[in-house]
Amino acid sequence: QVQLVESGGGLVQPGGSLRLSCAASGRAVSSENVQWYRQAPGKGRELVAVIGHLGTTLYGDSVKGRSTISRDNATNTVHLQINNLKPEDTAIYYCHLNMNWGQGTQVTVSS
Repeated sequence: QVQLVESGGGLVQPGGSLRLSCAASGRAVSSENVQWYRQAPGKGRELVAVIGHLGTTLYGDSVKGRSTISRDNATNTVHLQINNLKPEDTAIYYCHLNMNWGQGTQVTVSS
């Protein structure tokens, strides 16, 4: 059974940075495509970033150029670093792997 646990969210001022983590169990992140999505209040779920099992990465237009997705095979964790955070980045961020979702971590960008 796959379990995903996100962490690292919080309240941050505009221009700040956050590093989100997705700890996986039940499947190896090194052998799967892992995605980060986000959902803002009143909006649909939006793809933020993907890391493929071969290590290739893909970013949504909203975070391209200021975010980095990476993985740590030793801890079976996928990280998402977002810099220069904006109020419109406020959302719940979810990790997704092989049709499994985590519970999400709240990111709020506000002064």
